[in-house]
Amino acid sequence: MEAAAGALSPVLRKLGELLAGEYNLEKRVKKSVQSLLTELEMMHAVLREVGKVPSDQLQGPVRIWAGKVRDLSCDMEDAVDDFLVRVGEGSCSKPTDMRSRVNKFLKKTTTLFGKGKALHQICDAIKEAQDLAKELAELRKKYELDMRSISNGAIVDPRVLALQKDAGELVGLDRTRDDLIKTLVCEDGSSKEKLKTISIVGVGGLGKTTLTKAVFEKIKGEFDCAAFVPVGQNPDIKKVFKDLLYGLDKEKFKDVHNTKRDEKLLIEELSEFLVDKRYLVVIDDIWEEEIWRFINCALCKNKLHSRVITTTRNVSVSQACLSSSDDMIHKMEPLSDDDSLILFHRRIFQSEEKCPEDLQVVSREILKKCGGVPLAIITIASLLVSNQRIKHKDEWMHVHNSMGRGVTQGGIVKDMKRILSLSYYDLPSHLKPCLLYLSIFPEDLEIKRDWLIWRWVAEGFIQCDKKENRLFEIGESYFNELLNRSLIQPAEINWEGTVVTFRIHDMVLDLICSLSSEENFISILNNDEWHAPNLQRKFRRLSIHNINAKVQNHQFDSTSLSKVRTFAVFSPVTCDWLPPIPSFQFLRVLDLGNGDGRESSSGISLKYVGNLIHLRYLGLRNADVQELPLDIGKLQLLQTLDIRGTNIKNLPASAVQLTNLICLRFYNDLVLPRGMGNLTSLEVLGRVRLSPSPHIAKELSHLTELRTLSINCVNMNGDLIDTLIKSLGNLQKLHNLCIDRGGRLIDRMRESWVPPPHLRSFQSPNHIRSGWFSILPKWVNSRSLPHLSTLSIVVKELQGDELQIIGMLPALRFLDLHAWYVLGELVVRADAFPSARCCKFHGFLTSPGLFPPGAMPRVQRLRFCVSARSITSGEVDCGMGHLPSLEHVQVSLRPQNSSDEEMETAKTLLRRAAEAHPKSPTILI
Repeated sequence: MEAAAGALSPVLRKLGELLAGEYNLEKRVKKSVQSLLTELEMMHAVLREVGKVPSDQLQGPVRIWAGKVRDLSCDMEDAVDDFLVRVGEGSCSKPTDMRSRVNKFLKKTTTLFGKGKALHQICDAIKEAQDLAKELAELRKKYELDMRSISNGAIVDPRVLALQKDAGELVGLDRTRDDLIKTLVCEDGSSKEKLKTISIVGVGGLGKTTLTKAVFEKIKGEFDCAAFVPVGQNPDIKKVFKDLLYGLDKEKFKDVHNTKRDEKLLIEELSEFLVDKRYLVVIDDIWEEEIWRFINCALCKNKLHSRVITTTRNVSVSQACLSSSDDMIHKMEPLSDDDSLILFHRRIFQSEEKCPEDLQVVSREILKKCGGVPLAIITIASLLVSNQRIKHKDEWMHVHNSMGRGVTQGGIVKDMKRILSLSYYDLPSHLKPCLLYLSIFPEDLEIKRDWLIWRWVAEGFIQCDKKENRLFEIGESYFNELLNRSLIQPAEINWEGTVVTFRIHDMVLDLICSLSSEENFISILNNDEWHAPNLQRKFRRLSIHNINAKVQNHQFDSTSLSKVRTFAVFSPVTCDWLPPIPSFQFLRVLDLGNGDGRESSSGISLKYVGNLIHLRYLGLRNADVQELPLDIGKLQLLQTLDIRGTNIKNLPASAVQLTNLICLRFYNDLVLPRGMGNLTSLEVLGRVRLSPSPHIAKELSHLTELRTLSINCVNMNGDLIDTLIKSLGNLQKLHNLCIDRGGRLIDRMRESWVPPPHLRSFQSPNHIRSGWFSILPKWVNSRSLPHLSTLSIVVKELQGDELQIIGMLPALRFLDLHAWYVLGELVVRADAFPSARCCKFHGFLTSPGLFPPGAMPRVQRLRFCVSARSITSGEVDCGMGHLPSLEHVQVSLRPQNSSDEEMETAKTLLRRAAEAHPKSPTILI
C-alpha cells in the first residue's frame, strides 16, 4: 500500500504549486484545487498508516480503496504535469529560476489561458478527481475503524544513514571454504589432471554464492584464467556465454557484448579459447538441467587441472553437473547456534562479546526463528539498528513477535519471504518506492549504483527541499540506507570505499517483485508473459526482459501505453516490436541501452522522441542508434542523457536548450555544438574530446555546478590549454577530474591551476601519452587536498621527501604513482599513508621495507618495483609482515644484470615473504 502513499506525495506538492498565486488561476479553479488538496491530504495520512502493515493483514476493502487512491494520484499527477509543461513551466525547473520565469510569463497575460486548452484540461481533470475523491472519502469513512486498528507499526527513524557495517559473511563458512579449496587445488594423484566439478546445493539464503565467491577469490590466481558468472531463473543463454568470455579475458573480449553472435558460434569460441588453458569457472545459481547442458558443451575437457564450481537450489541439477566419479556435491547446511550468534552479534555490535546482558535472551529467541539461515540473520540484525543506534529492548521484542513461527526446515522460502517483508515495512516511506523500483531489473544483474540513482531522480522519488542540496547526493544517502539494511548487496567497491555496483539477492527480488505487482508499480514482460491480455492492460512502468524472436511480432495496444512513465528494455531492441514513440504520453524514463543493441537488424529510430515532453531520462548506452533527433531541445525536463557506446557522432544544436540537464555521458569523439555553456545545471559531463569541439574549453567556465568531469585533451595548442585551465579554475564544486591525453596541459596545471576545495579524485591515466608533471605540484599537500582519495599521476623527477608529502594526504585511499627519476633517497615515516587501501608505484625502485611499521596500516594491495640482486644480496628486506592488511602483492622484478639463478632465488624469497604474512596475500611477480 506504500506505493499509493508514495504516489500521493508528488501530487500534493504539485497541487500546492498550482495554488501559489504565481499561476493566477481563476477563483473557481483555485477553490476546486484547494478542496481536492484537503481531501488528498487526509487520504495521505491514512495511507501512511496503512503502508506500515503487510498487505495480507489488511481487509479486502482497504486494499481496494488504497488501489483506487493510487490510480487517482497517478492520473492527477499526469494532469498537473501536463498543465505545467504546456504553460511553459516544468515541474523540475530550478527553484532559483521559477519565480522570475513565471513573472516574465505573466506579464504577457493577466489570466493564464483563461479559456484556453490547457486550463480546460486541468479543470476537467480536477472535476473528475473531485468526484472520485468524494466517492473514496465515503469508502474511507466506512472502513475508518479497520484502518485505525492496524496503525501500530514499529517507529522508524527517517534519517538516512551512510554507515556500512561488516556483516561477517563468512562466519561458520570459513572451514567449509578451506575444505573446498583443498579439494579443488591440493589433491594428489592422476585425477588432478582431469576437469573437476564441485556442485554446491541448498535453498536460497544459506550462503551458496557467498561461499563460492570466497573460494573463487582465494584460488583464481592459480589459474590461467577465471570467470564468475551468475545465471538465474530466466537466463539469456547468449548473455551467459558472453559474460563467460568477458570474465575469462576482459581485454580480448572487451566488446563481446556489443557483437551479434548466436549460441553455436559462442560455444565454439569458448571451447577454442579454453582448449590450452587451465581455467576456473563458477556458474552461479543454475535452475534447470538444460541450461547446464548448454554451458557444459562450451567447457573444454582438457587435462590441465581446470576446475568448475556450480551452485543451485535443485538437487537434480546438482547431480546433472557431475560427469565423473571425481566430481562431488556439497550440500549447504544452516549455521550452528554458536555461529548464528556470532554472525548476529557482529552485524549489530561488531563483536560477539559486546551484547548487553538485557538483550542476550531475546537475541537467542530471535535466532531460533532465523533457523540458521544467514540471510535471515543478517536481515533481522539490520532491522535492529537505526542511525547507528541499537534499538531498545521493546523494539527487539516487537520484531521477535512479528516473525511468527520463523524459518522452518519445511518452508524456508515462504518463511524467508515473511521475514524479509519485515524489513520492507520498517522502511521510511520515502525509501519504499526506491526499493520497489529495483524490481525493474532482471535477476542476477550487477547494477551500477549511479545508474540507479539517476533513474530515481527521473522518477521523482527524490525531492530536494533546500537549494544547496543536490538530488544525486540525496539519492546516495537513500542508496546507503538500503545497503545498511542488507536489502541490497555490494558487488564492486572501489578504493574510495564507494559501492560501484550491487546485486539483489534473489529472495529479496522475489519479495519486491511480488509487492510491486500487487501495487501495479512495475510490470514485467518476458517470454512467458508476452501474450495479448498482458499487452492490452494499462501499465505505469514497463520492463521488458529477455524476449526472443518468437514473440517479437506481437504489438502493444497503444492505449495500454498511454499512462506509462517508464519503459525499460533488458533485451535486444529491434524496431519490429518496439512500440511507436507517440504511444507514450507521460513517459519520464526511456531506457533502451540494456540489451545487446548491436543485434538489431536495423537501427533504432528516435524520430519522435522530441514529443516526449515529460521525459527526464534517456538511456541509450550501447544501443544501435545512429543519431539524436534535431528537435531534442524540446525535452525541457530532461535530466539525464546517456549515449555512450552508440554511433551518434554529433549532439544536435538544439541540445543547448536542455537547461535542466544534470548528467550528460558520452565517449570521446562526439562533436558538441556551440552554446554548451547554457547547460548550467550539469553536474556530470564526459568524456569530452576537446579537439573536435575547441569552444568547449571556454564554455566549461559557465558550468559551475559540475562535480564530475572527464576530458580528452589530445592535440591541444598553447592558447587552448590556457583557456581550459582558466575554465577549470571556475569549477569550484568539482569532486572528480579525469584528464586523458593531457600532454602539455598536465605540467601547465602544475603552476597555473588551483584545485577546488572539495576535490576527491584527480586522475591522469598512467601512460606517457597522457602527459606528466616535470616535478610534483606544490598543491599536492594535505592543506590543499584534504578530501583527495584518488590520485593517479606521472612525475618526471620525484624528490626523495615528496613520497612522504603524498603519504600525508589524510583521505588518500588509492595512489597510482609513476616516476621516471628519483632525486635523493626516498624517505617515508611511520605516519605515512594512514588511509591508503591500494598503492601502485611504477618506474622507480621501492620495496615493502621502505615503509616502516605504522605506515600503510590499511593497505590491501601493493605494487612495487625491486631489483632481483638487491633481494638476493640481502640489501633489501622483502618482508611484508609489518603491513597488517595486505591481501595482494604485485612485483615488477628487475634483472639489472642479475643471473637467471638470482632471478629465481628472488622470486622464491618474495613468495616466502608473502606466505609468512599472517593473511597470506596472493602475489604476482
